[in-house]
Amino acid sequence: MNFDFSPEICALRDRTRDFIAEQVIPLENDERQSHHGPSEALRRELVARARSAGLLTPHASVALGGLGLSHVAKAAVFEEAGYSWLGPTALNIHAPDEGNIHLLEEVATPAQKDRWLRPQVAGQTRSCFAMTEPAPGAGADPSMLTTTAVRDGDDYLIQGHKWFITGAEGADYAIVMARMEDGSATMFLTDMDRPGITLERSMDAMDSCFTGGHGVLRFDQLRIPASDVLGEVGKGFRYAQVRLAPARLTHCMRWLGQARRAHDIALEYASRRTAFGKPLAEHEGVGFMLADNDMDMQTARLHIWHTAWLLDQGQKCNYESSRAKVVCSEAEWRVVDRCVQILGGQGVTGESPVMRIFMDMRAFRVYDGPSEVHRWSMARKLVQQAQRTD
Repeated sequence: MNFDFSPEICALRDRTRDFIAEQVIPLENDERQSHHGPSEALRRELVARARSAGLLTPHASVALGGLGLSHVAKAAVFEEAGYSWLGPTALNIHAPDEGNIHLLEEVATPAQKDRWLRPQVAGQTRSCFAMTEPAPGAGADPSMLTTTAVRDGDDYLIQGHKWFITGAEGADYAIVMARMEDGSATMFLTDMDRPGITLERSMDAMDSCFTGGHGVLRFDQLRIPASDVLGEVGKGFRYAQVRLAPARLTHCMRWLGQARRAHDIALEYASRRTAFGKPLAEHEGVGFMLADNDMDMQTARLHIWHTAWLLDQGQKCNYESSRAKVVCSEAEWRVVDRCVQILGGQGVTGESPVMRIFMDMRAFRVYDGPSEVHRWSMARKLVQQAQRTD
C-alpha cells in the first residue's frame, strides 16, 4: 500500500486548505448560526464560495458535477475541510448529505437521480436519513425497526416515529427506512413537504455543527408511490451497509481535521504561555500531552488511509470501517480533551474554538454506532473466524 498522494491530490488538498483558511474560518463567528447549526442563508453562502473555488461536492461523480474523488483522495480533502466546523457544510460533504449522495449514486434510478440527487450535488437542496427511532424502536440495533410500510395499490403507507434525524429541519427530501409486512426493510424517498410528515421538534444536542440540527419526525399514513422506493423492496438493511461503511470513514476524516485544529491551537498556546519560569510546552506533563496528540492523530490517519485504500480496491470493509470508527473517534476525542486541559481556562470558554470543537466532537463516539456496538460486532466476527479455523 502506497499512501503517497499523487501531485493532483496534493494540489487539491492544498487548495482546500487555503480555501478553508481564507473563505470559511472568517465566517465561524457569523451570527447566522444557532444551537441547531448554520442557517440556510449561511449554508448557501458557504456553498456559493465553494462552488466558485471549484470545490463543491468533490466526492460526487464527474458526470453529476463533482470531482469523482476516490476514497483515498477524500481522506486528504475531507480532513482539510474538517479543519473548520463550517468546512464540510461549505464543500457539501457534511452528514447526512454526504452519505445520502453516495447511496443515491449507487442505488437510485435515473429518474430518482434527476429529481433528488442532481439538485443536491449542485448544493441547491439538503436531505436527511430517517432510520433511528425512540425506544422500543431501532437505534444501534436496526433490526428493532418499528416504522411500517404497507402496500396500498400503487403506493405505500408509512406509519411511525423517528428521532435524532440529522438535518431534518429544512431538508428538502428524506430517505425513510421502514419495516415491511414480511419483516424485511425497505428504503423510501420522499419530499419533506408531503402530507403525513410532521417535524415535531428539534432536539437540543451538544453539537451545533449540522445544518438543520437533529429532529423528531412523525409519519402518519405518509403515502409514497412505488416509483419512489429506493432500490429494491426488502433490501433496506443491505443498502444501509452500502451507505454506512463509507459514511463512518468520512466522519473519521472530517473530525480528524477538527482534532488537528484543536492541537494547533493548543501547541501555539503552550509555546508562548509561561508558567513557573518557562513555556508550558517545556513542562514535561504538557509536552507529553502534545506528543500523545501527535501519535493519536497519526494512528487515526493511518486507519483512515488503510480502510480508504481497501474501499478503493472494491472490498466491503464492514469490519475495517467499524475498527476505524472506534479507533478514530476515541483517538480524536483524546486529542481534543488534552487540548482543553492544556489551554486551561481558555479551553472551557468561548475565548478559544477548542471548547466548541470539544462539544461537537463528543457525539462522534455515538454517531453511526457507539464504540461499544462496534467492539461487540468485531468480537463476534473474530470469534467466528477463530471457530472456522479450528
